[in-house]
Amino acid sequence: MLKLLNLNHGKTRQFMLEEIEFDVRNGKLYLCSYFNPSGQVEYLPLAREAVRNYDDQWLADQLRQRRCMNATAMRRKPKGGFTEVRVPVTAPETFSEGEFNRFYARGLCRVAIEIGIPMLQVYRAKAVMVPRPDSQMKIGSMIPASVLLRDLRSHQGVDTALGLPNGPNSGLSVCLPD
Repeated sequence: MLKLLNLNHGKTRQFMLEEIEFDVRNGKLYLCSYFNPSGQVEYLPLAREAVRNYDDQWLADQLRQRRCMNATAMRRKPKGGFTEVRVPVTAPETFSEGEFNRFYARGLCRVAIEIGIPMLQVYRAKAVMVPRPDSQMKIGSMIPASVLLRDLRSHQGVDTALGLPNGPNSGLSVCLPD
């Protein structure tokens, strides 16, 4: 579970919901490639509820309990063709953490912009066993809220131009500066 320092600050959750609706309106809502048909239908209302009242762990628990993920998936082989693989048991957590964190960062960018704070600070929101060197280097750095918001809106899924959140399971997020 992520420790999102400013989740309940001001309008963060309200702006998170608005960012979800922004993606829905623009046909950009990111759906996990492991979702089964039920997951594709249930994710949006669950994401809204998680943002309104809960957190990333609640969302992951709901996706698991409601069996929203496929048991297997097709993966491309390096030398061509495909093979069937088991979906990782951690898929609900990985997806929920990543997407909840992205909407949190987008919501917090909007809070910062609204109250006149130009920069957000990168921090570790989740302990990791083996931190990536590039993640470690980002901790404590400052990033312009307007630039981060634009980046997160235009790059759906895991890869952003600025490298934040910094890929699945990075544990990085942003907060209002001290």
